[in-house]
Amino acid sequence: MLTGRESLLRVIGKRRRFLPNRRSLLHAASPSPSSSILERNENVETDSHEQRPDGDAAESVNCPVCGAALPGADNALINSHVDDCLAPKGSKRKLSQATLFQLNFSRSKAKLHSPQLANELVIPSVPDETTTVDSIHDLNGLGWSDEYANKGLENDLNANPEEKIICKGTASDKFASPSLPCDIGEGRKDGVDEFSDDYDISKVVIPTLIVGRRYGSRESVDPQSRICLVRDHGNVNDPNAIKVLCVDCGSDSILGYIPRELAQYLSTLIEKFHFNFEGSITSVPQDPRTAIPIQIVCSNVELCDQKYCNMQEFKTIWKHVLRVAELAKSNPSGITRYQRNLELLIQEVLKSNRHLFTDNEVSLLEAFDSLPDDSKRLFPRLYTRKGPWFRMSSMSYAEIADHNQAIKGLVEAGYLCSFLPRNELEEDDIEEALNILNVDELREALLLVNKKCIHGTRKQDFIKLLLSSNTGGPCFDLRGFVLAKTGSCVKVSPLAELLVWRAERLFFLNGEQDLSAFLLVDLGIVKYPSYRCIISEPIFPNRSDVLSYEEAIEISQIMVESLDENDMELVLRCTDISVSRMSTCSTGGSKDSFLSHFSASWVYSKVVLLGVSFLEREKRYTEAIDLLRQLLNTFTSDRRRGYWTLRLSVDLEHLGRVDDSLQIAEGGLLDPWVRAGSRVALQRRVLRLGKPPRRWKIPSYSNSVNRKIVQVLVQGRPLNGKIGAKSIFYGEDGERCGVEKLALQYYAGEGGGWQGVHSESGIWLTIFGILMWDVVFADVPNVFRTKFQTAPLDLGTDSFYETRKSLIEAQLEKIRDGMAEEMLITTWELHVGTACRGVNWEKHSLADLRVAAKCIGGACLASICRHLAQGYRSWSSGMPDLLLWRLHDCYRGEAKLVEVKGPRDRLSEQQRAWLLVLMDCGFHVEVCKTRCAPSSPYLPPIHAYRRISGIFLPRLASSRLHHTNP
Repeated sequence: MLTGRESLLRVIGKRRRFLPNRRSLLHAASPSPSSSILERNENVETDSHEQRPDGDAAESVNCPVCGAALPGADNALINSHVDDCLAPKGSKRKLSQATLFQLNFSRSKAKLHSPQLANELVIPSVPDETTTVDSIHDLNGLGWSDEYANKGLENDLNANPEEKIICKGTASDKFASPSLPCDIGEGRKDGVDEFSDDYDISKVVIPTLIVGRRYGSRESVDPQSRICLVRDHGNVNDPNAIKVLCVDCGSDSILGYIPRELAQYLSTLIEKFHFNFEGSITSVPQDPRTAIPIQIVCSNVELCDQKYCNMQEFKTIWKHVLRVAELAKSNPSGITRYQRNLELLIQEVLKSNRHLFTDNEVSLLEAFDSLPDDSKRLFPRLYTRKGPWFRMSSMSYAEIADHNQAIKGLVEAGYLCSFLPRNELEEDDIEEALNILNVDELREALLLVNKKCIHGTRKQDFIKLLLSSNTGGPCFDLRGFVLAKTGSCVKVSPLAELLVWRAERLFFLNGEQDLSAFLLVDLGIVKYPSYRCIISEPIFPNRSDVLSYEEAIEISQIMVESLDENDMELVLRCTDISVSRMSTCSTGGSKDSFLSHFSASWVYSKVVLLGVSFLEREKRYTEAIDLLRQLLNTFTSDRRRGYWTLRLSVDLEHLGRVDDSLQIAEGGLLDPWVRAGSRVALQRRVLRLGKPPRRWKIPSYSNSVNRKIVQVLVQGRPLNGKIGAKSIFYGEDGERCGVEKLALQYYAGEGGGWQGVHSESGIWLTIFGILMWDVVFADVPNVFRTKFQTAPLDLGTDSFYETRKSLIEAQLEKIRDGMAEEMLITTWELHVGTACRGVNWEKHSLADLRVAAKCIGGACLASICRHLAQGYRSWSSGMPDLLLWRLHDCYRGEAKLVEVKGPRDRLSEQQRAWLLVLMDCGFHVEVCKTRCAPSSPYLPPIHAYRRISGIFLPRLASSRLHHTNP
């Protein structure tokens, strides 16, 4: 794996089907960034055959079948419409695919009630304004209205677990909800005050639904049955879950569940106020999976007296219940949540980043909101599928009533483009169209061109063979064959795909998340933390910045694809383009250094680094050196300078330029951005290369770097000895194990009765995240911008510590004072299961973390947390494999950190740097080296040696260890 490839893949994210600048980037002679960037989207708009003409400029024609008026200048649209009208309605093989996203987020179209709140909610387009969003989960704080937020009452039980909400930076309010309006004090529309003397709660009928029917125990439902609500305390997906039981069928007859939006309030009324709810079924749908409409009322009237009506807490909950019920009336059930997700994503992006789109682009995105419901449901289905082409005859989605009309609406709006049986396929579309055919159809085509069909051949090999056969002459009409087999097909238009991709990028701010992130929240798989978004400047000040950033990502994708295909010429072309644009592209002028990661120059630098790795693999060191010098000259304040300097020194040595290599290493040690493992590596290079007569003076860090680390040698019976393969041994119990488990068995037995875990950096990052939770999610401007972040944007940069210095030092003082265990317990109970970068709630139990904190001690633990706070990215890898501990009594213990190495492994510079730092902090550290034991029937599976003064002395294994023949 080339260095930098994985990092670049994370930047790219999901690979795009259509790259609008591929041709211009690869065939132009080093185009100017400013000109090509600004013109590229306009080329997409004008060249795409699926675009609509201006309304007034086109002459209308009438469809000869249905008489509908159509724009006369758009032949593709007319053909598509006529084909839809004449298409037979016969049944063919159907194709359906489940959606990848279903979460109920929303954005407001309604007028805000509070002028003060309205002023806070406007996300600025200029740096000198400030926007405050109260919480990641407070959707009203983002300007999203309750009439949108409460759609989706048909959600299943397993939708989204209860999430705490931070309001104005305070503790979570148990009764606050992201799906309810800010102003809940308005009177009822019918003029009756909820808590007047004439108001009778027991007579209030609450309409709702039975959802999650697949979790029920009864499929058949009697419309005359009486129902009651019962809390489901054992539900792990929703702590507020309420079951709907059939009263006439026994206590085990579960029909389903109440929607979570309503259950989060009714659960409190049932538990705290002891309300009982009963009701009846309004109607029974034919589909057994469809939500059942019901009506419920409070049955124990004696509890609904004046004493509860006077309680403010009860009033608040009851108003929420009424509001949810009122909104449910205008939102009939249906599988439409994924449709609203895309609607709201587009709305939020246009609200915050309208200046990054042209008027035509804004019109296209806004047109989505006015499309028919079937069209809005179909588009996200197709967008999230592989494609690019889809057969119209094989489309079948239960929630879409008329697929032809849905496609028609999307084609007219410019979201889809199509080819029809009588149309000519473009040359570029042939390969894409061949991917629509199945293997049997491809074999049939090969038989027609007299090509042999070998069973087991991959589909892509069939396609390549057909394309090569089609270039020999006009003997076979490949286009006609494809069109005859596929019939009418559609695909997402290039412009629509580009704009939705950009909207996703602006919404999530990374390439690793997309619309499927909604589903993870909806199913309760991921729960995001609560924090405030305080935005004082945009990430992309103008359109040219975002276009250059997109173009850099396109180059990145082409670079990775060319490496996958081993296209050396294209790899070098992408590298050259990145070098030429890296120094000229603007970084956006942001005062926050961490926002430079959203600049084109930062993306290009990652492409160049991958190019360096490629050249080094090809032993083209001179060219690699030139690229490394370009990186160092362009980025003068970057944490990656340490690695670049190290590689430059190494490559110079490869060319025999030892003096230059030494000089680069010495200069790198004067660079404040050279840290952690890179710094130790450069120090060791200076000591190795700088011997007399090159250098006579011994550097001051010589003794520190050359410190001896205690080593323990453990012999074991190997199972394999292949070079490059992971070492496997027979453990103490005769079972197969890796070197880490072998070392754990040794330390647990002959090694001194140690307990511990193999976690590498995992347990340390977990401890850091839990102890520093309030620091990580503190109110800091511009570091939280989306609703799907697990860490602030500046984590891993110098500004993380500098901005929160007082908060961090206060936490470190508590840790030094021995309060770490208490802090772990408190944060665990409040936030267990909530996503946070580095924290693994499942792998590490609270008991292990408490024991580890107790045995490590406050001073050592504070030192590690300080290193992570000051340089999270530099120090978050390379930690020792094993954390061991043993208790002397209930209050005292000791800890040991062990780096385990196999027979052919050696310490990396980052691992050596951590061991030296840990020694400075007062830790007891060791390197456990495993060795293959000689073949002897009397040798136990584990045999240990300890290095003392350079001599390895044997430590005999205990008698309980026995020899096991393989």
